[in-house]
Amino acid sequence: MIPFLDMKAAYAELKPELDAAYHRVMESGWFVLGREVEAFEAQYAAFCGTQHCVGLGNGLEALELVLRAWDIGAGDEVIVPSNTYIATWLAVTAVGAKVVPVEPTPAGPNIDPDRIAAAITSRTKAIMPVHLYGEPADMDAIMALAGQRGIKVIEDVAQAQGARVRGRRTGALGHAGAHSFFPTKNIGAFGDGGAVTTDDATLADRLRVLRNYGSRVKYVNVERGYNSRLDELQAAFLQVKLRVLDDWNERRRRIAARYDDRLSGIPGLGLPRAPQWAEPVWHLYVVQTGRRAELMKALEKAGIGSLIHYPIPPHLQQAYADFALPKGAFPLAEKLADTVLSLPMGPHVPESAVDEIAAAVRDALS
Repeated sequence: MIPFLDMKAAYAELKPELDAAYHRVMESGWFVLGREVEAFEAQYAAFCGTQHCVGLGNGLEALELVLRAWDIGAGDEVIVPSNTYIATWLAVTAVGAKVVPVEPTPAGPNIDPDRIAAAITSRTKAIMPVHLYGEPADMDAIMALAGQRGIKVIEDVAQAQGARVRGRRTGALGHAGAHSFFPTKNIGAFGDGGAVTTDDATLADRLRVLRNYGSRVKYVNVERGYNSRLDELQAAFLQVKLRVLDDWNERRRRIAARYDDRLSGIPGLGLPRAPQWAEPVWHLYVVQTGRRAELMKALEKAGIGSLIHYPIPPHLQQAYADFALPKGAFPLAEKLADTVLSLPMGPHVPESAVDEIAAAVRDALS
């Protein structure tokens, strides 16, 4: 069996360091907003290349609380990808703003800057690009557009921790970067977690208030806040995993390069192609085929895991049925939803497994 993702391998490799982190926290007797969170925030800000990092409960709340900190709400518009996980949309509608979906580029999975320009109106207050599958969006083009119009940009970095655009890390390319530390991410906790990175001291200060019931001082609440705090135990684990993140991302690149080599030339199989200015981190290795159901069945028969990211675009989800966006409204996102398939990817996938997976794909499609 080749699982889609081996969730035990990370612990097996880092067991002594993770166990030490666990004991350190348990013996401290302090479990919420303490030294471990402060240490991780400083380390992760330095890693991303920002002045500030604010640890939060999860990636969705990271997106939402940035919008709230910018006072974005009813009557405002936020440009989002049509091709993304639903969390991107949920953050916008949670604050009462309107999602304005924009299609991806024809050559890749990420939002198209040219189409963003056409979607901007007088009500546009923010753009929320997603670095999907670990491939960065074209942030230079997006930031140029935003700068011309005075629009805020929040990167969704959930799948791209450590990726670069022309040498600069994701999470430091917009006005804010929202991060998820869900266990499957490139740097994942052993539970939920999230953070916001930014150079904006005012934003960082307000996020620290919002995450803690709207309070700077216990029992003194300056605004109506939330409970969204990265806990000490997860922050301790994340410090351990941050030390190996670049190395593990490099392993992912080697796996992706081997997939590229072994899968080349298969009829009807589209391979991922990152632009030259991007340094992806291969959160996922996503191929495209019109024979997806057939391929998935063949892989399952061979004992190989695969997943679809994502089978239903947000505008066709029941959650947004009231938006009345019919099938065909976003054809590029819909085509991707119908044809993409994620193959096993991660820092612990053996090269021999890649060869076996590629052979099974070739047998199924040739």
